[in-house]
This record gives sequence, C-alpha cells and structure tokens, in this order.
Amino acid sequence: MAELIEILQGDLIWVPPIFFFIIGACIGSFLNVCIYRIPAEKSIIRPASHCGCGTPISWYDNIPILSWFVLRGKARCCGRNFSFRYPLVEALTAVLFVVCWLSLSPGKAFCGMIFCSLMICATAIDIDHLIIPDRFSVGGFIAGVFLAFIFPSLHDFSYGFYMLNNISSVITAVLGGLVGSALVLWIGLIAEIILRRDAMGFGDVKLMGAIGAFCGWQGAFFAFFGGAIIGTVGVCLLYLARLSGLVKFPTAGEASNPAPAGQEDSAGERQDKFFGQEIPFGPMLALAGLLYFLVLEEVVDAYFAQYSMLFFAY
Repeated sequence: MAELIEILQGDLIWVPPIFFFIIGACIGSFLNVCIYRIPAEKSIIRPASHCGCGTPISWYDNIPILSWFVLRGKARCCGRNFSFRYPLVEALTAVLFVVCWLSLSPGKAFCGMIFCSLMICATAIDIDHLIIPDRFSVGGFIAGVFLAFIFPSLHDFSYGFYMLNNISSVITAVLGGLVGSALVLWIGLIAEIILRRDAMGFGDVKLMGAIGAFCGWQGAFFAFFGGAIIGTVGVCLLYLARLSGLVKFPTAGEASNPAPAGQEDSAGERQDKFFGQEIPFGPMLALAGLLYFLVLEEVVDAYFAQYSMLFFAY
C-alpha cells in the first residue's frame, strides 16, 4: 500500500483539496461520537446517532458542519441545544486533513491524518474528563510504530534499501516514544517530590509516547517544552480574563453546588477548575505535537542537528 501511494504521488497530488476536506469532515463527525461515547464506555457503533431525547437523527440532519448551522444548533425533534463543539471538531479535522495533504508527501500525509485524529480525540476527552483513554495514547504509540514500518517516509526515510528504510523508521518511532514518555515521567516525578502532590497524570506520559512515535525524539522534546509554554501562556490569559471579569470561576463556597459547565470531579458533578486544581496538560502536548508535525519539523530538526554536531563532532 505504501509503495502504491508513493508511486502514484505524481497523480494523487492533483486530487482536489475539497475531497480531503469532505473526508476530514466525515471523520470529524465520527470523532465526535468517540469523544462522547468512549469515556462513557458506550459502543461507538451502536446505536446509530440519536438525540438526547432518544429520537434517531435523520441523515439529512447529520451532515457534517452544515446540519448544525441549518438547524441553528437545535435538535429538530425536541429543540434541545447541540454543542458548538460538534461542527468545530468536524471543521478542525477537515482543515487539518487539507493541511496534511497540501504540505506533506502522500504517505506522510496519510499518517498525519491519523495523528491529527488521535490528538483531537485525546484533547477533547482530556478537557472534559481529565483523562486520556489508552486507545489514543498506547494505541497511538502502536499505530505510530506500525505506520513507521509501512510508511518509512513518516520519519523521512526514503533512500537506500527499502527494508533498511522501514527498520530505520521503526527505530526512530520507538526511540521517539520512549524518549517522550521518559521525559514527561521523570519531570513529573521530580515535580511531585518538590510540590508533594501529583504534578502530572500518567495519561500524559503515555500520550507523549504516541506523539514521539509519530514525531520522533526531536518532536517529543519540542512537544513537551512547547506544550509547557503554551500551557503557561494559557493559564496567564485565563487569570487575566478572571481579573477583568470576562471569565467567572466559582468561589470555594460555590464549588460545593453543581455548576452547569466545566470539568467533572471525582463525584461526577461538573465544576470549573482553576489554580490549585488539576489543569489538563494533554491538550498542550497535542497542540505542540501537531505544530511540530505540520509546520516546524524542519526548523526544530535543524536546531537539534546543530547541537548534535556540537556535542558529537569529536
């Protein structure tokens, strides 16, 4: 399959981006199902899409992106609101699929589409529930290693003997996963000793394994430190928004009452979390990983290559 895609590269490149936009939007619709059902331990296959009131959703009301705007975000059957996240995930997936196709070789673009899908699901679930299911982290690592063997171009091995490329690509994927996981694990353990509390969830450790498998050890390093910068900026912006009154967080007294939106606590009640509470780090890691994979790979790899020459020149 990998050979076929690479051979047809000259022809496939002319496939209109709109095709991958449509495919991405449809995949995004399926990702919405995964984001909702997997944390609830429900089947992602059955039953078919249905409203919260139990009414099955007709196909013409289930067209990705378009249906939400046609229905103005409300169910046709009972009028209840549908979250804007549904068209957002569909549109984001569609755009990322197009970016992959336009900026990467066909084999690497296919791998990138799978990587983007995994990161979108992991991000949304981590935001909602502060967990990252193993099927996206451990499963992502396994998928990255497998795709590295099938598509050695994932790690830019496209020269020399064919099987040597495959083996080198797999080694790069495994090394990236191990380096990424170890980096987060050890820094989390050190922070736990200093802060005397859990500083990082083990789900983040496994997610970094998936990111490293797709991005290599350079991407793993960038994802961790880039994610830390993104998280720091995000927390500062949230704090400024709180001070300005643009965003309101519950006080200690209000936190004991059920709040309408936010994260789920251990008792199942939904409440917002801010300073002193858990903040999901997975979305920051995923965003930084995607930035590396789609935009910054050449720049970051050149940066690390410069330091590799400095330390190993003699």
